Order: sequence, then C-alpha cells, then structure tokens
Amino acid sequence: MAQVVLQDVVKNYGALPVVHAINLDIAHGEFVVLVGPSGCGKSTTLRMIAGLEEISGGRVRIGDRVVNDLPPRDRNISMVFQNYALYPHMTVRENLGFSLYIAKRPKAEIERAVDQAAEILSLTPLLDRKPGQLSGGQRQRVAMGRAIVRHPDVFLFDEPLSNLDAKLRTQMRVEIKRLHQKVGTTIIYVTHDQIEAMTLADRIVIMRDGHIVQIGTPLEVFERPVNAFVATFIGSPPMNLLPATVRSGGLRLADGTVIPLPPGLTAREGQAVQFGVRADNIMPEGHSMPPTAHMALVEMPVTLTEPLGTETLLFATLAGTEVQAKMLNPRPVRTGEVLRFGIALDKCHLFDADTGASLRV
Repeated sequence: MAQVVLQDVVKNYGALPVVHAINLDIAHGEFVVLVGPSGCGKSTTLRMIAGLEEISGGRVRIGDRVVNDLPPRDRNISMVFQNYALYPHMTVRENLGFSLYIAKRPKAEIERAVDQAAEILSLTPLLDRKPGQLSGGQRQRVAMGRAIVRHPDVFLFDEPLSNLDAKLRTQMRVEIKRLHQKVGTTIIYVTHDQIEAMTLADRIVIMRDGHIVQIGTPLEVFERPVNAFVATFIGSPPMNLLPATVRSGGLRLADGTVIPLPPGLTAREGQAVQFGVRADNIMPEGHSMPPTAHMALVEMPVTLTEPLGTETLLFATLAGTEVQAKMLNPRPVRTGEVLRFGIALDKCHLFDADTGASLRV
C-alpha cells in the first residue's frame, strides 16, 4: 500500500492545457474514484500517475518517492484497462504469471502468487483455459488477477467495466469491491459512470474541463453538491433544476408559483437562482413522502410514466420545466392527469443562476 499525492499537476498538449494544476491526496489503502464527463481529464490524470503520460508541471508522489521521471515499470503500480489486454495464445495461468516470469522470479514464487490470485478471484477452475474460452467478466477477472500477482503499491483502473453488459457490470462492481476488502491496496479508479463511482468509492473526485470540482464521500457529494454541475451529474435520475427568483423570502417560479425558501439556504432579494430538488424528494401525496415540517405542495400534470416495479418514475411539468418525481407503492397514472405533489424543502438546494455555485450555508 502507498499514499499517492498530486501537487499542482498540469498536462498540456502543446499550447492546449487539459489538466489544470490539480491537487489530490490519496491515503494508504483508500479507494478513490475519478469521475466526470468525457474529456474532463480523468484518464489523462490516471495515465500521468501510471507514467504513461508525461507530466507538464507539478509533482506526483507514490509512497515516499517523487515519480515524475520514473518509467511505469519502476513505479510499482498495476493497471487494469477496459480492453483486458490479455495474451490470447496463453492460458489463464500463463497470463497471470507472465509479469513475474519476465521479472525472472523463482518458479515456486510464481506458482504461489498465481494460485493465490486465482483463489481470491475464483479463477482456479479456469486456469488452463485461454481467453477465447472465457466470458467478458471472466476475462476482466483475469486482468485483475494479473495485476494482483505483482503485489503493487497502487492499483489503477481505467474504465474497466465499460465493455461489459449491464448485468456483468453490476457483478464486477461487487468483485472489485470484494477485491479491495481482501487485499487492502490503494485503488485509483476512473469511470464516467456515476453509479460506479457512488457504489465503489471511499471518496469521489469529480472533474470537469481539467479541474477538480469537488472531492468527498459518496454521501457528501450527493447531499451537499458544491454547484449545479455536481448536483445534476451525481444521482440517478439527475437533480431537477427550476429557474426562480428570490422574492419576499420565497422562490418565485417562471409562472408565478411561489415556493417557500428552503431552510439553511441563503439568497438575496431579487437574486436569480436555480431551485434544485431530487426525484426522491418530490412525490405525489399519499405515496410515502417522508414526514417533514418543511413541505411545499404543488399541482402538476403528468406527461410520462416509467414503471420500475416497486416504484414509478413520473415526469411532470412545473412552471414550464419538466421535472421527475418518484411514486412509491405505485398505481396507474394517465398522461395529463394532474396530481398534487409534496416537495421536502429541507432536502432541496439553491444555486446561483450565473455561477452555478451552491447557496447552502
């Protein structure tokens, strides 16, 4: 295990900056996920840690060494890619032990390391098969096993599940979380999938346009987003945002509807804001809205429904903006039907309309 520290790390491609002086401190044994939209710099940051991309400025430290000028093989890291990168002509056993064979480790040591990795990842029955005889999930486990045998200080994962179908992605998330529990090695994981980030991470690093926007636990970034970008990027479905103006201690929506100002939020009179509420906190009356002293009631016509079994996702219109709400213990709802919804104000957010910054105290 090792601590990883990024100090004012910059990456430029010629005159084009793609990573802007980021700072990040990852603790021993921590599972950190870098997440953000395509092109935000997360994979470039991971590749700079790995030594696959040259650093334009700043320092990367792994353990007690600054590794800026070290080649990847000398950084004691292991990287798992989205395309598995297995040798098709080798068996699982040979793939797992290949890096140790190249390093001229003793045969007994290689066998012991391969058997241990295979047991951790339930690969023992597959050791004599070749990659072409394996499923996508099995191949990804082999790729993970090949990383384990080296006993690295840091595991780096670059969107390892993007080539798998939805069911396999769910299974592999569990496998990766179990792997971390078993080996306890520092993991830095890159994904564009916020569900992967939320389910796997000890801490999430949210990136946008080469900058770190927010760092926090999954619960922190979900409940206290620093701006409207984070609010809509983290959470499924994304947070509803409605344009509003602060008037007389309340929020006036575009059609004149007035909603009380949520507690714990500050905004000046006349300020243009975005009123944020998650689907989990806006529900039809009588459908399991958690009790709260701070409740706003609005009527909205339903435009679309998505039945999900134990709940239904409702699309409705409020002040000319489409919002999503949850109906627990669902019943059939007709398109155009007007329902009365409760909004849990103590769970709501306000963001400055110009900067997007959160207005929470």
